[in-house]
Amino acid sequence: MKKILLVLFILGAGLAYGQSKSPKIKKNKEYTSDSGLKYIFFEVNKKAPKADSGDVVYVHYVGKLADGSEFDNSYKRNDPISFPLGQGRVIKGWDEGIQLMHVGDSALLTIPADIAYGEREMATIPANSTLYFTVKLVKVDKPIKPYDVTGLDTISLDSGLKYIRVAKGKGATAKNDDRVYVHYTGYLNGKKFDASYDRKGPLKMVLGRHQVIQGWEMGIEGMKIGEKRRLLIPYTLAYGEAGRPPVIPTKADLVFDVELMDITPDAIPKPFNVEGLDTVTTESGLKYIITQKTEGAIAADGDTAIVKYVAYFLDGKILESSYERDDSLIIVGGSKAMIPGMVEAVSLLGKGEKARVIIPYQLGFGEAGHPPVIPAKSTLIFDVYIQSVYKAKLETPVKE
Repeated sequence: MKKILLVLFILGAGLAYGQSKSPKIKKNKEYTSDSGLKYIFFEVNKKAPKADSGDVVYVHYVGKLADGSEFDNSYKRNDPISFPLGQGRVIKGWDEGIQLMHVGDSALLTIPADIAYGEREMATIPANSTLYFTVKLVKVDKPIKPYDVTGLDTISLDSGLKYIRVAKGKGATAKNDDRVYVHYTGYLNGKKFDASYDRKGPLKMVLGRHQVIQGWEMGIEGMKIGEKRRLLIPYTLAYGEAGRPPVIPTKADLVFDVELMDITPDAIPKPFNVEGLDTVTTESGLKYIITQKTEGAIAADGDTAIVKYVAYFLDGKILESSYERDDSLIIVGGSKAMIPGMVEAVSLLGKGEKARVIIPYQLGFGEAGHPPVIPAKSTLIFDVYIQSVYKAKLETPVKE
């Protein structure tokens, strides 16, 4: 089912379809548009918000072929499809048909092949197929308007970043190592090029971990929950001289309207306190210091360990962390797909244990390192937490 949903997005791209003023629609009556689209409405809610081009719409649907066989169903996933309407993100018949609807409306769309997938064969959909979609418009998000910054002060930082505080926030202040949740709209020469509102939720990231452009790191730090800012980001703090074609041209200054929705403080744990604890050295040269001891199961060869970690260079600088990605590392005992030091570490530590693991370069990334991030002959430090141990190799990833 999921495959058809993706195809609907990807292969519909570039097929934006304009729609003239909607006709007056009566329930249970079939209409045919100039394009050949046929539609019958089962529910009509004229007083509810209507879908227009540029809106982000949320639609539940069941898709069938002419023989009645079902090829996709959003209800089975309990997840309506969402997309910006009229932007060519879906097949032409959808862009046209959904623009006829109000929130709460349901209808049958009969979409001929030339405004569906045409001569292309798509998974279980044969070429030249007429498609039958029973659709229900669940929700409409209207486009977000640019912030009104008339009469507001512009604050300039030494870095070249400028920002305008549009609304004050309350409570906690965003700082490095916090996970922040930010709604935003990005503008280039006055035109929107990206927005979190076009997706299902705010962007989440860990401040100070270089997951976004520098201007964002600087502009979000110090904001309070509920605060709104306009960020004026010079190209040197955005995508640089090269830009990011084809969307962002060279030397492009960017404007972002941002709102801080929430903060998870200290998303990355502080380094383990190993003062006064014993260091164990194995025959391979691996060193480890247990900071939390348990009697939990240990992963033997072929078993699976689920691990949280923070990796550091010897100078204390963070290399990377599973916490910043909000996920876990899956290590199979005896695996060759992971640096040897980590594989050995999980063979020594039980479920629930925490330890500092010191991995010499011979058990890490070797003499060459991993340029440009990891220099040659780098000894690395991992603070690891063994979340779970499964006495078998997992067939699918686990997130804990």
